[in-house]
Amino acid sequence: MGLVEKLDTPTQTISDLLSKLQAPFLLFIRLYVAWVFLKAGMHKISDWDTTLVLFEYEYQVPLLDFELAAYLATVGELVFPVFLIVGLGTRFTAIALSLVNIIAVVSYYATLAKGAGLVWHYLWGSMLITSVLYGGGLFSLDYWIKSKLGRNLDV
Repeated sequence: MGLVEKLDTPTQTISDLLSKLQAPFLLFIRLYVAWVFLKAGMHKISDWDTTLVLFEYEYQVPLLDFELAAYLATVGELVFPVFLIVGLGTRFTAIALSLVNIIAVVSYYATLAKGAGLVWHYLWGSMLITSVLYGGGLFSLDYWIKSKLGRNLDV
């Protein structure tokens, strides 16, 4: 066994281990981000009057009426996470939640920039980008559907 083979063996072992961890990691990302957005949506519907006041006076969603913005944000935070949890349309869902995340940052930037959570939006955005790039992984309905249809399994 040559020097290259001796050096490649531990690298290949580590690579194989990391490959096996990809599917559970992608599942963790989907579950965590979904939980964050679901929690926000549930909070909005638990006190709808306050939500409307916040959207009217505090959140400055560009180009939308405050009431429409409140409904869209709430529906987005309640519907898209369910799809993300089960891994159905993972890439599309992650893009949709990324838009919700971006709009939240843009509309509430003054408070977020003062340290009220901007770093969390960066984290969630990074996790959503990971879901866009890698898809739902082995533990997703996307994977199951593609395997049943006999398609290339690039989820």
